Amino acid sequence: MTTAQQVITIGIVVLATQFTRWIAFFTFPANKPTPKYIKYLGNVLPSAIFGMLVIYCYKNVDLFSNSHGIPQLLAGAVVVSLQFWKKNMFLSIGVGTVLYMILVQFVF
Repeated sequence: MTTAQQVITIGIVVLATQFTRWIAFFTFPANKPTPKYIKYLGNVLPSAIFGMLVIYCYKNVDLFSNSHGIPQLLAGAVVVSLQFWKKNMFLSIGVGTVLYMILVQFVF
């Protein structure tokens, strides 16, 4: 790519990014109430996304391999337990990730 093409490409990406950021403010102005279906989506989508992440994380677990999915299941159980106990998502995910890495690198 030439320098001009690079500048044009970066400019288009910047404009597209800014447009996607601003469209919500144009679509739902502050002086009008937010539609009920948008509020509904705001309530249900976070849980749906977490459900998809759990499925994505466990989709390649091979129960017939050497570790039989034990590191993944242990780390997942720790994440769930810590979340119920401490109600701190950063702590739960961080400890679960560190535990998984320790189990995979040193135990299994």
